[in-house]
Amino acid sequence: MACAAAYWIQDGVLSQGTPEAYFSGLIEKEHVISLVGGGGKSSLQRYLCAAFAKGGMKTAAITTTKICRPLHFCRTIEECRPCWSAGEYAICGEPYGENKLSMPDDAALAALLAEADAIVVEADGAHGLPIKAPAPHEPVILPQSDIVIAVMGLDALDEPVERVCHRPEQVCALLCCDMQHRLTCRDAVRMLLSQQGARKGVGERAFYAVLNKCDDARRLAMGEEILHILRREGFARAVLTAGMHL
Repeated sequence: MACAAAYWIQDGVLSQGTPEAYFSGLIEKEHVISLVGGGGKSSLQRYLCAAFAKGGMKTAAITTTKICRPLHFCRTIEECRPCWSAGEYAICGEPYGENKLSMPDDAALAALLAEADAIVVEADGAHGLPIKAPAPHEPVILPQSDIVIAVMGLDALDEPVERVCHRPEQVCALLCCDMQHRLTCRDAVRMLLSQQGARKGVGERAFYAVLNKCDDARRLAMGEEILHILRREGFARAVLTAGMHL
């Protein structure tokens, strides 16, 4: 597992630890976790899956969209079991086109839901950009998912919408701004908490926010400002992460 750091507000001050320390309650229990947004979903998926597997959980990484096809992946529950026996997580899905992987077929998904201890789902696409607002058909959250984690890259801040946002028209509509608008900390909060933003489709599920790419003092300061604004808005399940570019 790559060296990574996490920062969160505890007793009013910024505390530092590791992502698995912050998410320790998830690692100890069985969950179907859906990752939405941009700026590090794949890295977070791999990190969480590795942490779950290290904790002895039979863990699967899947997508409900389409991702780059990894060199090794499983198509059936039978192919996943040797990964679990070796203490590793399994990437499960169906090949799509020349180099993509799509969600497992119905039989494989049903078997995973019955047998895996943890499933981490990449449930949204962002074309590699750090921030996005969802289109009408997004995100694709499994009904069985009990947790949604929204990911956002802090490298989007102070940059124009047209340069750093996936689906910039949706972002402009949400923020009531133009394409040249430079994103602020308050914009990030609005996008994270909006039902037209990161909370779309979440419903009654537990919801977390991960502000990723907090890799220098400037981004750390902006991330801390976002955490404090979120807490004033009544939302405390947010964490900053750094060193997760896997």
